Amino acid sequence: MQEIKCPHCGQVFQVDESGYASIVQQVRDSEFHKELERREAELREKNESSVKIARMEQEKVSAEELQRKNDRIAEMDKEIQALKAKLEGAETERKLAVTEAVQEKDRELAERALSITELEGKLESKAAENELREKSIRDQYENALKMKDEQIEYYKDFKARQSTKMIGESLEQHCQNQFNSIRMTAFPNAYFEKDNDARTGSKGDFIFREASEDGTEFISIMFEMKNEADETATKHKNEDFFKELDKDRREKNCEYAVLVSMLEADNEYYNNGIVDVSYRYDKMYVIRPQFFIPMITLLRNAALNSLHYQRELAVVKNQQLDIMHFEENMNTFKSAFAKNYDLASRKFEDAINEIDKSIRQLEKVKEALTSSERNLRLANDKAQDLSIKKLTKNAPSVKEMFDELEK
Repeated sequence: MQEIKCPHCGQVFQVDESGYASIVQQVRDSEFHKELERREAELREKNESSVKIARMEQEKVSAEELQRKNDRIAEMDKEIQALKAKLEGAETERKLAVTEAVQEKDRELAERALSITELEGKLESKAAENELREKSIRDQYENALKMKDEQIEYYKDFKARQSTKMIGESLEQHCQNQFNSIRMTAFPNAYFEKDNDARTGSKGDFIFREASEDGTEFISIMFEMKNEADETATKHKNEDFFKELDKDRREKNCEYAVLVSMLEADNEYYNNGIVDVSYRYDKMYVIRPQFFIPMITLLRNAALNSLHYQRELAVVKNQQLDIMHFEENMNTFKSAFAKNYDLASRKFEDAINEIDKSIRQLEKVKEALTSSERNLRLANDKAQDLSIKKLTKNAPSVKEMFDELEK
């Protein structure tokens, strides 16, 4: 049982594990929806800011290019003035040289005339070049604005398929590249790899997992990517893949399931942002590719906010496991002790029986020894009472022999 203190009234009440987990889930869902609303507002502001910044950048580039063009024209004007000054000086020299040599004057006039013609041609060429450059800059600026407007319209209408074709890669590769581009800065300790485990008969596309520093996993997402070309004869719907995605999520022990889809491109229900379909399948969402990274961030931040609740729940589970292990160890000890006691009791009884048998055997030996001692005593008494007279009582010849020996 867990104790929870009310932050308003200060009352402390107890809840079991299921109730505690329910409270954690409520807190987590609330944090998720708050974070979801906040991120959606940020995305709207970010899109508007991006449009303004793009227009400002284009205007700045155009202004800088026009300024460079005006500076170049000013430099050319200076060159023209310098050339005119040189021509005037040359004309003065020509007038001074007339008195020296007519032929030299004609030659110099011819050369000057040729130079003037060339300079005029160059000036005309430069003017035409500047006009063409100005037209090219204007066209480039207009094309850039047009491309920006088209891109903005693409994002507004969620034409994700066109953006994917533009970068020339598959939807899976596109999402993987997006994640890898910010992996080391945003998710340095996260796991994001292809799901290659098909032992259960099916597999998703990618699995995202992240754990805290103490090894507690606080977020896991099963991703499925679905793309469909315009020329595909049979058009699939997003809901065609919900059941299989939910099955993959449960089999791979993932908390969330996310379908990254470009199907039903004209369906405004899926084009308005992140779609929560948990009313049909638990913790499942459908998004367009541009919401791939924001979706991971939303779920991750919501999970981080409830991480301490998960840690407390893990501590409770570990305590319950410790109690279970203690009871198991106690039962194991009692069973082993009872077994050893029973075995020792039987051995003790067998030893007592053996001792009783030995006592009975020793009593028999004792009786035999006692009987033998009595017979030996009687034999000794008889031996002590033995004499030659008694021995020769009925043997007169032997008596005579002893008598002779005594003489």
